[in-house]
Amino acid sequence: MSKDIVKPSTLPGFLELLPEDQILFNKIKDTIRNTYEKYGFIPIDTPLIEKSEVLLAKGGGETEKQIYRFTKGDTDMSIRFDLTVPLARYVAQHFSELTFPYRRYHIGKVYRGERSQRGRFREFYQCDVDIIGNGKLSVIYDAEILSIIYSTFKNLGFEDFTIRINNRKILNGFFGSLNIKNTVDVLRVIDKLEKIGEKGVADELNDLGLLNDAIERILKFIRIQGSDEEKLQALESLNLEAEIFQEGIEELETVTGFLKSFGVPVKNYTIDLTIARGLDYYTGTVCETFLDDYPEIGSVCSGGRYENLAEYYTTQKLPGVGVSIGKVFIT
Repeated sequence: MSKDIVKPSTLPGFLELLPEDQILFNKIKDTIRNTYEKYGFIPIDTPLIEKSEVLLAKGGGETEKQIYRFTKGDTDMSIRFDLTVPLARYVAQHFSELTFPYRRYHIGKVYRGERSQRGRFREFYQCDVDIIGNGKLSVIYDAEILSIIYSTFKNLGFEDFTIRINNRKILNGFFGSLNIKNTVDVLRVIDKLEKIGEKGVADELNDLGLLNDAIERILKFIRIQGSDEEKLQALESLNLEAEIFQEGIEELETVTGFLKSFGVPVKNYTIDLTIARGLDYYTGTVCETFLDDYPEIGSVCSGGRYENLAEYYTTQKLPGVGVSIGKVFIT
């Protein structure tokens, strides 16, 4: 009597490599790890499974829709969907045992229950690097993080890549001048510009209830072009007196200035007012990194500044800045 044979296969959205590609993949991870350690970052490795109340402390929404959540006995558990929330829990839990600024890196798998498609997986690696302050953290660290990303991609063998930089304070100040209240929703729409184009952005802003005049001013704002100096001058020429707007310009100028001091070539970074980052915990510098020769794969590294990393787990104010390499390009 013959036994039934189960067809060997993997679930959609879960990556499995053959030996040649796995060796290359491991080499890429080692290069990233070695670069992070060279700049004084120390590793952590948090559990793959966390209490659901920890991962969802900020509230449900899109996150709750994407996480893999289950119950074992009386315990409500979830598989981590990124490495930032576990970092927040880790820093809050071990605050008295850490030295600040706390410099950590974490390379590990994360899981998202979204529809798998080209370039998007349900299981994938993130390579995070963050600097966390106790009470305050100079904006100079924003530039340092970006310079480390430059070094990482250089060490991976890339020459032609661009770190696109913006500041959420500039965006929030500009939106404030338009009397826009739901800034987070507007930011998420702008963040989709590369995917849906200007008409798509205009349509979605219209769906949010924005008037045509406000939509046109937003589109004109994100069309600002020129050198970084010209873009900063164009922002100043808007004559917006909002303090948060002026703070954003000053921080953006400081970050780009220190990138030059850190030896990052001008060809590898640029101010891009369309960079918004859809996550609402970013408060200042935001960035996306693109491989110039492979625009079709989108951003390969993203992140930014957040003023209170662990606000849902502690009363300590823990500002930080970090980035994550979430796609690895293999030829």
